[in-house]
Amino acid sequence: MLEQLSDGAGETIPMACQDWANVKAAYRFFDNDRVNEKDILAGHFQSTRQRFMNSRSEEPVLVLHDTTEFSFHRSDISKIGKLTRHVGTKTRPTLNHTVCGIPMHSSLVITPDGLPLGLSAVKFWTRDKFKGTNALKRHINPTRVPIEKKESFRWLQNLNESTELLGVPERCIHIGDRESDIYELFCAAKEAGTHFIFRTCVNRLAGDGEHTVEDEMQEVDCKGLHRIEVREKKGVTREAVIELKYRRIRVLPPIGKQARYSALELTVIHATERNSPAGYESIDWKLITDLPVRSRVDAVQKLNWYALRWKIGVSR
Repeated sequence: MLEQLSDGAGETIPMACQDWANVKAAYRFFDNDRVNEKDILAGHFQSTRQRFMNSRSEEPVLVLHDTTEFSFHRSDISKIGKLTRHVGTKTRPTLNHTVCGIPMHSSLVITPDGLPLGLSAVKFWTRDKFKGTNALKRHINPTRVPIEKKESFRWLQNLNESTELLGVPERCIHIGDRESDIYELFCAAKEAGTHFIFRTCVNRLAGDGEHTVEDEMQEVDCKGLHRIEVREKKGVTREAVIELKYRRIRVLPPIGKQARYSALELTVIHATERNSPAGYESIDWKLITDLPVRSRVDAVQKLNWYALRWKIGVSR
C-alpha cells in the first residue's frame, strides 16, 4: 500500500491502488482506530535516535520546530476541519471562501553543521479540537487561558517527546520562530533539563516587575558587529552588518500566570542591521535563550544556530 500511494502521490486512493481489493484494504487501514501517526512513524523516530546516538557525543544537536498546513478542497468542511476563512471584497466577492485542511507540527533533529538526523516528533490535529478557545479569550484575559486548551500546547508536547526520545536533554537545543514565544514552553524546557533558542515577539515584564525586557535592552550598549550574507526573496544576495546586544535578564511570567509559574533567568539577544539599504527589509532579530552568552563569539554562535531553523521549511 505504501508503494502504491507513494507512486501515485496526488492521485485519489482508487487511482493509486488500481484494483478494488487494494482500494478496500487502504480504506480499512485508514478507518482503523488503532492506526495513528505515532505508531506509523515509530520506526522513523527510533532511526533518528540511533543516528543521534552515533553522532559526536561532545557536540549539541538542534531540534527545529515548526508548523505547516495541508489544505484540501472539500465541499463538506466538517469532515476534514477548517484552517482559515478568506473574506472577499466588493469587487472580488469570489475570494470569499473557507480553506479546510489539517495542521501539522513537526520537530527535526540536525547537527550544528546542518546535517539532518531525522524527525523526533510529529503532531496532527484539527481546529475543531480547540473550538471555543477564541470565544473564551473574548471573555477573559488570553494569558489566563490554560495552555492545555490552546493549539500552542503542541509546542510543549513536541519538546517533551523529542527530549525524551533522544534521552540526553542537556545536548538538545530546541529552536523555534516567534510562534514559540510561549512562557509555558520556557518552563517546560527547564523542567525537562533541556535548552532552547526562540525568537521573541512579546515584551515581557522583567526584573522587579516595574519595567520590561525592552526597557533593559535599551540600556545595553552594542557589544560587537557581525557581517553576514543575506539572500532576499527574489534570490538577490547582499552583505549586512549586524549590531549585537545581549544581557542576562530576570524574565517574569504573564501576570495571570504568576501563581503557577516562577521567574526565569534568561539571555536576551538583539541583532539589528546597521544602515540597512533602502528598498530592503531591515534585519531585526530578538532571541531569548536559557544558554549563557558571555562574548560576541557566543552571540554569533546562537544566531547561527537559530538561522538553521529554515532547514525544517526546506525539508518539508
